Amino acid sequence: MHTLVVDLGYGDAGKGTVVDRLCAPRPGAAPVTAVIRFNGGAQAAHNVVTVDGRHHTFAQFGSGTFSGVPTHLSRLMLVDPLALATEARHLAALGVPDPLALLTVDRRARLTTPYHAAANRARERARGTARHGSCGMGIGETAAYALAHPADAPTAGDCTSRTPLRRKLTLLRDRLTAALGPLDAPPVDACLDAFTAFADHITLVDETHLPRLLRRGPAVFEGAQGVLLDEWHGFHPYTTWSTTTFDGAETLLAEAGRPRAALRLGVVRTYTTRHGPGPLVTEDPSLLRALPEAHNGHGRWQGAFRTGHFDAVAHTYAVETCGGVDALAVTHLDAPARRGSTLRMAHAYRTPDGLLDRIPTAPPGCLSRQQRLTERLLTARPARWQSPGADPQAWSGALAQALNAPVLMESYGPTAADKVIRQVAGTVTERGSRSRCQERSPA
Repeated sequence: MHTLVVDLGYGDAGKGTVVDRLCAPRPGAAPVTAVIRFNGGAQAAHNVVTVDGRHHTFAQFGSGTFSGVPTHLSRLMLVDPLALATEARHLAALGVPDPLALLTVDRRARLTTPYHAAANRARERARGTARHGSCGMGIGETAAYALAHPADAPTAGDCTSRTPLRRKLTLLRDRLTAALGPLDAPPVDACLDAFTAFADHITLVDETHLPRLLRRGPAVFEGAQGVLLDEWHGFHPYTTWSTTTFDGAETLLAEAGRPRAALRLGVVRTYTTRHGPGPLVTEDPSLLRALPEAHNGHGRWQGAFRTGHFDAVAHTYAVETCGGVDALAVTHLDAPARRGSTLRMAHAYRTPDGLLDRIPTAPPGCLSRQQRLTERLLTARPARWQSPGADPQAWSGALAQALNAPVLMESYGPTAADKVIRQVAGTVTERGSRSRCQERSPA
């Protein structure tokens, strides 16, 4: 059985550490054959800490790499060859032998280039105090350019032929320069050399690869960002140019002839966080002092790392937006017992229009609706509280009840050894087999 891992918040809930645990060898369990990335690009920042103290922030490589699990970058990924090379060097320095040998890339995946990144930063600077909180890595520019010029957008497969790649890179540079002025980016020939070298060192595959991969054994689909940042369902304009729900993974499974053949695992912290501007109704700056972050902080382009109490209203909206989850992975269960944390859960908001205890979902496509929702949430304040206390099991139970899904994994620290996988009726067992109650109604 395959597993789809999605963050039910604004990102940073711990997808990387959850995937790392799922990929770690377990007695009696079938080994994970691959980690499949299905959205976003090099802006992902999935932190993994090994039991021997090594730390890596996974961006494009899957978070099962320390266990030797291969990564497949699907056609839905935005691939940045320069960032990928840097990441591979860091993994090699941490003792991963030949990281690029663990990687396959779909030829259809779009390329993120220095021109996209430079344009992204130019637009964000121009917004001044109205910044959206971009990572500054060109992900939105890559997606927007591919929508506007689908035939001219460079792909991973283009890296095998210099002539068409040069034409596409030149067109890209010239169009973005015409729109934004001179870009702080290298010449086309320098990019060309780097991208063709990328093609020489990785394995490019076609659409037949993923179906074969999924037949070999269980795979883990690793999502990026969080549902509350989704391009259509997030709180516009503080969103990502990416579908952050399970939809991309489900699409890939259907294309491979295996629709609905996976466990949908939603990841949440015991408190709600976000990077940069946008709604965070339960924000409490005092929590930053009680719950310091080892691997998250202020970003030059994203902005400040912000912390709040668990927002059951927003996370329930995320679950409903996804069409339900089969189980939860709860991270930071050690946090409620930390001195000074006083963590709580908010179950309703007070708004100028009255009490709000449920954010209604809607079909994708109406960004003006999402912007009106954002404006309402920016003025909302928590109104109804629950205090599970310091007991992590009380928190696990409260989160399961709030989000109407059983807890499959509990995390009490950064390493795989700090995780507990539980056998829960209606979800999966430690061996990863689906029980007869698995096909439940969406939450």
